[in-house]
Amino acid sequence: MIKSMTGYGKASAEWSNKKIVVEVKSLNSKGLDASVKSSSLYREKELEIRGLLTEKVVRGKVDLVIYAESDADSTPTRVDEKLALKYYEQLRSLAESFGQKDVDYLGTVVRLPDVLSSEKPELEDAEWQVAGMVLHEALDALNASRNREGGHLEVDLRQRVDNIVQLQKEVEGQAGERLRSIKNRFSQALTELSSPDKLDQNRYEQELIYYMEKLDITEELVRLQNHCNYFLETLDEPPGQGKKLGFIGQEMGREINTLGSKANHAGIQRLVVQMKDELEKIKEQVLNIM
Repeated sequence: MIKSMTGYGKASAEWSNKKIVVEVKSLNSKGLDASVKSSSLYREKELEIRGLLTEKVVRGKVDLVIYAESDADSTPTRVDEKLALKYYEQLRSLAESFGQKDVDYLGTVVRLPDVLSSEKPELEDAEWQVAGMVLHEALDALNASRNREGGHLEVDLRQRVDNIVQLQKEVEGQAGERLRSIKNRFSQALTELSSPDKLDQNRYEQELIYYMEKLDITEELVRLQNHCNYFLETLDEPPGQGKKLGFIGQEMGREINTLGSKANHAGIQRLVVQMKDELEKIKEQVLNIM
């Protein structure tokens, strides 16, 4: 089976007065390219999170977000009463010196620096244990999504390889007629260039055999068939065969290109173009495979 690098996972859990949420998505990449965004509370655990991504995601461009949603009432806020009173007295004294009265000093004071401050909470082991569980669930959901996407990719890839095999059989069906057509063109060209009585039949047959061997496509067809079989066998290997499938696709492309350059036949050229079209779609899909 194959596994896609594209997927999405999300998980959440309640702890104390918080809701811990983890979202993770991945796209294709040559290696593991991970971006971790977390609230300040979980920032100290980033290395641990990245280690888990290396273990469970392995490859892909990954964006992970972990945060905690808290009730407004549960956010600890501290009021510096001494500082607030000092601000208040200074503002009132300043206002009186300008002859102003009935000023909302309190509304101004609470907006001044350090009067109100939120206490930075400490990450408790119990909370991180729950967050770690949520993190694992989100990554499991991501991998389940990647497996589903991999199943769709596999169906498509098998169909396209089968299309190439069918086109190859059509090429084989036209190969005999192609050789006869080439032989007739050679004979006609030699006849036009020299009189039949001056034609050295032995030399003609030797030259004909030489050019027929150069134009023979049997070897390319056999190798292409072997590459297609190897591609399908590799799809059944454990996940992680994306690069290997890419290399096999390159070998398939070489044989198809050689077929095109040696074809010298309109019908076979059309079939080669169709093979190339199928192969390009295979290469695009392979880029998404682990």
